[in-house]
Amino acid sequence: MPFDYTGHFSALIARVHAEKRYRVFSPLEKRVDTFPRALSYKSHKKEVVLWSTNDYLGLSMSQDGIDALADQAHQGGIGAGGTRNISGTHPLHVEIEKTLATLHNKPSALLFNSGYAANEWTLYTLGRLLPHCVILSDAENHASMIAGIRASGATKIIFQHNDMDHLSLLLKTLPQDVPKVIACESVYSMSGDFAKLEDLCTLARQYHALLYLDEVHAVGLYGPQGGGRSEATGLTPYIDLIQGTLGKAFGTLGGYIAGDACLVDIIRTHASGFIFSTALPAPILAASLVNIHRACHTPTLREEFWHAVYHTREALLEADLPIKPTPSHIIPLIVGNSHRCEMMSQTLLEEDGIYLQPINYPTVPRGQERFRITPLRPHTKGMIHDLVRALKRLWQDPQSSEHSA
Repeated sequence: MPFDYTGHFSALIARVHAEKRYRVFSPLEKRVDTFPRALSYKSHKKEVVLWSTNDYLGLSMSQDGIDALADQAHQGGIGAGGTRNISGTHPLHVEIEKTLATLHNKPSALLFNSGYAANEWTLYTLGRLLPHCVILSDAENHASMIAGIRASGATKIIFQHNDMDHLSLLLKTLPQDVPKVIACESVYSMSGDFAKLEDLCTLARQYHALLYLDEVHAVGLYGPQGGGRSEATGLTPYIDLIQGTLGKAFGTLGGYIAGDACLVDIIRTHASGFIFSTALPAPILAASLVNIHRACHTPTLREEFWHAVYHTREALLEADLPIKPTPSHIIPLIVGNSHRCEMMSQTLLEEDGIYLQPINYPTVPRGQERFRITPLRPHTKGMIHDLVRALKRLWQDPQSSEHSA
């Protein structure tokens, strides 16, 4: 009998359904004049307030960015038409890479099509090219980092989340002449924790390891110029490679790395996922350049964002909702049960006009299902009040609580 491909895949999908892990896309239509309100089309057309988006500064709706995108599209068309090596490099690629290198006080930078691609292909390439390489990875690192490390074939060692004693112990067991890469995030996307950057820099220097830092949830938000946690802590010189994104605080699309010229060049010349990908289109680059400059040179944007974070956190605490205390802008509300999380999310959408997506296994461990509340600069006090009032009502609802057993 020939192999039953459909039956095999159907059984796998059925298991995902049974484990309450099946992902359903919820179409949203955002509009410049109403953001952070949007139109949800999940069951019927309904206006909602977004609380699950990484457009932290609201720059995807920036009129200057939109105008730059439109002007560039009218002048030079929509697509890049090729890879960076074959007709796809536009002067804007070069300009943005210089801008990002300057932002992170590094000699060089390299654009990728996404933050995921930047992580995956940089770590893959390092692991492949360094002989007998060992990559030490924080237990809460993003899936893109895990994918790159796994595919590289390098020896992977996971250290307990933010546990510098454990990392130190692991480093002590490795021979001095073995290449080592320590990979971590500056702001962990699910827990909201900060990496212990000073300790990481010290250990990397002590044990002659490269330090790779994912700053996607920090660029544009932290530091005097928006250079991330590395800039905010003054530790940029001790971090070998900084990875970031244009798709969160900067409001567009793309990822990047920044570091010493030799390190960036080895990725540019050897990372196949970069080499053989069609380049980011010039209109996106034009909007990105405008938004980067605005985010980094307009401190009031970050001040307004941090006001929204403060007011949201304070209101949640005053309502006695069990948010996880974090030093960052990310506010996890632990629900602890996937079904309850799904039901609360659906009720918030249908009854309260609040879009708050559940975070379930395998993104977080079972029993740690949660909402990841992400305040935005455009959130008003009224929107914050409505969110907290709705969450408190649902938290106290016996029908909602019984599903957590």
